[in-house]
This record gives sequence, C-alpha cells and structure tokens, in this order.
Amino acid sequence: MLTAVISDIHANAEALRAVLADIDSRGIERIICLGDIVGYGPDPLECVDMVRRRCAWSLMGNHDFGVLYEPTNFNPGAEQAAYWTREQFDSEPDPALRAERYEFLGRLRVRVVETPPGGTVPILAVHGSPRRPINEYIFPDDALASPDKLEAIFERVDRLCLVGHTHVPGVFTNEPDFYPPAELGEMTYTFADEEKAIINVGSVGQPRDHDPRASYVVLHPDRAQFVRVEYNVDATAKKIKAIPSLHDWLGDRLYEGR
Repeated sequence: MLTAVISDIHANAEALRAVLADIDSRGIERIICLGDIVGYGPDPLECVDMVRRRCAWSLMGNHDFGVLYEPTNFNPGAEQAAYWTREQFDSEPDPALRAERYEFLGRLRVRVVETPPGGTVPILAVHGSPRRPINEYIFPDDALASPDKLEAIFERVDRLCLVGHTHVPGVFTNEPDFYPPAELGEMTYTFADEEKAIINVGSVGQPRDHDPRASYVVLHPDRAQFVRVEYNVDATAKKIKAIPSLHDWLGDRLYEGR
C-alpha cells in the first residue's frame, strides 16, 4: 500500500482539494499529514474537516499549536492570522462541531514512528525537526552553513525521517547534503541501507521554493516520490485579500511560491 504524505496546508482549501484529487487519481488510499493544517490562509475550518476525514493521522505544526494555545514567536502577520483563525473556530454555531474541531487539534501528536504498510523501515515523522518537533527549521543551506546542526539532528534519526515546516521540498542526507527534487532522478529519492535521510515533503498550501504548485510526497516501500500539483492560486489569493485580518502579502506570495 502506498502512503501520500502532505504537510503545511495553511488553510488553503483550493490547494488541498487539488492534492486530494491527485492522490485519488493515483489510487492511493492512505494519507498522513505532518501538520500546519491552519494558519495564513482563508479556509481553516474546511481544511481541518478535510484532514479529519481523509488522513490516517496528523501531527501538530507550530501554527496548529498557535491557534490552540498561543502564537509564540510569530511575526505580526502570522500572529494576526492565528487570532483570526481562532475566531473562525469559536464562531462555529454548532457547539458539537466546534468541540469536535478543537478536540481534533488537541489530539494532534508531535512525533510518530511507524513502518508504513508494505514498508520494511521504521520512519520518524515530525513537523519541524527530530530535535524540536514543532518549531525547529531545517533549511537547505544548513547542509553547507551548519553541518554541526545537521549532525546533531541526524543523531536522532535511526534511518529515515519525514518533515515539513520550511515549505521547501527536498532530501537531506547525513553526508551532509541537500538535494532538491529536480536533482533527484524522476523526482524520486531511493532509500539506501548505508544512508540516513530527512525528507522534506514541501507544502500543499504555501510553497516557498519559487514554484507555486502544491507539493506532496508519495511514499513507496523503497522510495519517496515528489509530486507537484497545480491549483487555482488566484482563487485563494482573492479570498485572503477579502479578509481584512489577513495581510494581502499572504495572498501575493502564493503566485510566486515564496
């Protein structure tokens, strides 16, 4: 059985629907989510409901945490978006549905270790990093600029790890090195017995690698395949700009994937 791995939806229902449709077209029945279902975007409730229905499980990202508890260390635009998102949860007129959504957020785990169906290697899944699962960034530049940081992080990885958080897809290896999907043959990383890897699946709802298409990964027993999906960016950007509490820049950045 194949597993689709999504992350960093950021309340972008247009992107999430497009990705789910692509996953369905491939006959993939199992989906997992690495967190940041909400934050920044205009459709938090719809996205939470889709993840609740479609995903086997989801992790907690820093924006999910910020809505449920407090948006600590957020920039002003992200903080304002977090408070607006909380208002959307609180304004749900159906008390049972409101409680279900909050309960779902409250049950999100910060790390999962599992061997995917059909696989042979246990895989660690976190939102940020194995060292600080909710909010540590692992940047592509760290492979060259911060090898000590990567060495410390890889000490917490037995073999394979899945992350999101930076919105930049690619594969870190314990050389250390970083490979964007375009540098991998057929956008696919094949697992190697002698190599540890941290696989960033990219972002569904807010890519930041200068490619506006939604990103996710298909997990095979022996490899991870990166997938890009076009969606109606304009529709999401217009929704954001129609909401006074969300900064227009949150919509503008979607056109360029930044």
